Amino acid sequence: MAGYKRPREVDIVDSLPLSAVGKVLRRELRKAELEKRGMS
Repeated sequence: MAGYKRPREVDIVDSLPLSAVGKVLRRELRKAELEKRGMS
């Protein structure tokens, strides 16, 4: 696998935020990542 395709880090979480329909709320994941990195 090419270097640019490898993930830099992997976070393991207990559960993913889901909508009422059952889809993963990617916006919430992005928001949490930005808060973790101190960018927002």
